[in-house]
Amino acid sequence: MKGVLSERKTLHPQDIERRELPAAAGRAVRELAREISTTLDATRPDEAALAATLTDPALIAQIDARVAELPTDVRRTLRPPATSAGATIVSRLPLTDAEFGPTPPSWREAAQWSGTAARRASSFELDLVMLLLARCAGEPFGWQGQQGGRLVNNILPSPGHEHEQSGASSKTLLSPHSEDAFHPERANLLMLGCLRNPDLVGTTVSSVRRVELTAAQRRLLSTPTLPILPDVSYGTGHEQYSAAPLPTLWSSAGPDETTLRYDPAYTPLDDADAGFRAAYARLSAEFERVCVTAALAPGEVLLVDNDVAVHGRVPFTARYDGTDRWLKRVNVRLPDRPRRAEEADENGYGQRTVAPFRAAVNSAFASGGDEPARTDEHRENHPVATEREAAHDRGSFEHP
Repeated sequence: MKGVLSERKTLHPQDIERRELPAAAGRAVRELAREISTTLDATRPDEAALAATLTDPALIAQIDARVAELPTDVRRTLRPPATSAGATIVSRLPLTDAEFGPTPPSWREAAQWSGTAARRASSFELDLVMLLLARCAGEPFGWQGQQGGRLVNNILPSPGHEHEQSGASSKTLLSPHSEDAFHPERANLLMLGCLRNPDLVGTTVSSVRRVELTAAQRRLLSTPTLPILPDVSYGTGHEQYSAAPLPTLWSSAGPDETTLRYDPAYTPLDDADAGFRAAYARLSAEFERVCVTAALAPGEVLLVDNDVAVHGRVPFTARYDGTDRWLKRVNVRLPDRPRRAEEADENGYGQRTVAPFRAAVNSAFASGGDEPARTDEHRENHPVATEREAAHDRGSFEHP
């Protein structure tokens, strides 16, 4: 299987929402991350263990206990994208190129380096910065089968992966896709923070709410026809699970409310009939037509509404000399966005989320209100909501 878009794509500039994080708010985020790091040093001296997955209970407790100390400007700026583009660029966290060292050769080294004394004061703190920002937006989570279950992923080019469809590639076009489209527990919001991008490598974003399709094409793409398989970053083993057909598009209120699951590189398009393939090809061409490109600068954060927009990356030549593009990625669940009821029965190919913030997801800060904790009375009076919560926890676990 391969991507269906040409690598020599023409990028059509369109307006993309931009928000400015006030300088004082940016400094407050950095300072709070530094304070949390210092506190953890005193209580959890094993730096490597702390940095390995970022799921240590003391770390999670610190994030949840102190995130409300941040200025309200932070939470307001990190709200989901508000335009039909489905993406927002947030400028700009204060950081310098020298403080976090060379770009690592792989995500494994990046995780290890953040646990070393020489780089802890910067790399580990930047991981905490990303968690604080993600916690302002919703519930950060990771994947047990991706990057060792780490809550903050490192996206950088790796030798030997230049041509694959994953965040470690470089020379090939990373085809536009929904993040983790194969899984019912995929993120609602994807957060990409830029540490380094000297070659102005562009992240592409295309919104399904800007495409033009005929009614017949929408009907075909709304019919569950083909499965979407896990990408290579999850390894092997998904073959033992049944691959159920999924709809590519769906909407309960017309084209202006369309949502999607789309990943052409991991969809067996050859198994569909000619009519479906033609409709899918039209959708792919439309994504190319409405494409917006964000060449992130250091300190900028790209927010992608994963229910509305697909994202990718243009090809580039990696140098592997410590100066290559380096992004931090966090998956975020928005508690006020339930999934379609039909997704509750999906097996997710056995992939499980790492969700240490799940226990606090209904806190007043995360929900933006004074929502009470779930009680037995709530379960009796709100059986539908409780059923939805139980369905959401399938394939999830709270990291010990």
